[in-house]
Parts: sequence; structure tokens; C-alpha cells
Amino acid sequence: MAIQILIVEDESIVRKDIERSLIRLGYQIAGQADTGEKAIEIASKVKPDIALMDIMLKGDMTGIEAAEIIKSQQDIPVIFLTAYADDATLSKAKITEPHGYILKPFKEVDLHTTIEMALHKHKREQEIKVENELLRSLTSYKATAEYLFIKHQSRLMKINTADVYYVEALKDYVQVITKDQKFIIHTTMKDVEKKLPSKVFQRVHRSFIVNMDKILFIQAGDLVIADGDVQKEIPVGGNYRDELSDRINVL
Repeated sequence: MAIQILIVEDESIVRKDIERSLIRLGYQIAGQADTGEKAIEIASKVKPDIALMDIMLKGDMTGIEAAEIIKSQQDIPVIFLTAYADDATLSKAKITEPHGYILKPFKEVDLHTTIEMALHKHKREQEIKVENELLRSLTSYKATAEYLFIKHQSRLMKINTADVYYVEALKDYVQVITKDQKFIIHTTMKDVEKKLPSKVFQRVHRSFIVNMDKILFIQAGDLVIADGDVQKEIPVGGNYRDELSDRINVL
């Protein structure tokens, strides 16, 4: 299906020139407007794929103001058309976060390139929005959750909790040490502690959570954990001794 484009330009000769160029490039004209008010009305009715918006329009509303309303109501990408490239005008236009600028007079190749780049950018923004919404729903705490995933390199990696040896706090980050690798994630120890199964894991220090099944022995007040071929000594904080003691019987 051809891309539907809304043209907003108050000079009829320029508007007609843009229309001819768009048709030659294979686009369809969703509508045309010479004022900001009319542009908003047309956008709400036809919902074009993209809008070409002259910054300086006749009437009480500028193209910048119209673009802001159209983007907020319809989430339609906007490309500004302007013969004014001064810093003051561009600063005002930037507030609306347009998807591109075309300086008049323009070349047809520039029109085509800017439109395609704007459409690609907007599509990617929509994909990221969906991904973020899914990620937010997945990362919210659920007491009934059965599986653990860790955010790692733009992926959610499934982790077998039996393979986790210990968790260590590193300033603003948390390091999760597993059988085969380590993961550094931006979270808090409190959040990690809440999401790990309490039947197996125990907070033993403000900076450490251990897998009780991975403790080899206790020596001089420290827990010794097997981390591959290396033994890791983990201190037991005074505030956590009673909770740890309640889980251990000694023969």
C-alpha cells in the first residue's frame, strides 16, 4: 500500500509542486491544508502515514504548533518544510521532535530521502515502544513466577536458579555469578532478593546473597562457595547471622 502523506503548505504554487513530486515518487496524497487548524482536522480524519508541514503558516497557528498537536493526538511523524533555517526557528521546531527538515527550495531526491528516513525512524520508535511495554510487564515482580530471566545484551536470558552460586552488590549494579558466566545488571539487592526463591537463597551480608546449596564449608565466620574451580569466601554480616543460623543445624 502506498504511503499516505498530508501536505501542509500555505503557498498554493509550492503545495502543487510538492504534490507533483510526491506522486512521481510513488506516494499518495492523503490531504492538503493551508492552515494549522485545517491540518489538525484532516489528520484526525484520514490519519496519514506522515505529514509535510511548513513551519510558517498563515493564520493564528504556526506549523510548529500544529505539528505538536498532531503528534500528540495521532502519533504521526512530521517533517518540517521551511525557508527559515535560523537558530531561533530551529530551536522552537526541535521542541516538537520532528522526524526531519527539508529546506525550500528542495530537490526531489532530498524529499524522497527525508521521507523514507522519517518513516523508518518512526517505525523503529514504535517497535521500541512495544518492546519497552513488554519489558516493563515482564520485569514487574510476580510472587507466582516460576522462571528467572536476566536482562543481558538486549536479551532476556533464561537462568536456572540452581546454577546461580551467589549475588554480589557492586555500587549501583549487581553481579550474578552462575555456573558458566557472570551477569552485571542495573538493579538493587533488595529487588534480587525478592525475586530469588527463598527456599534456596539467603541474604548473608548487605553485599551478598548466596545459594545455600553451593556452600562447601564455613570457616572463620565466612561462607566458602564453589565458583567453578575457584573457591569464593563470602563474609556473614552481623545483621544476617540469626537468619542464616536458623537455617543450619550442626552435628
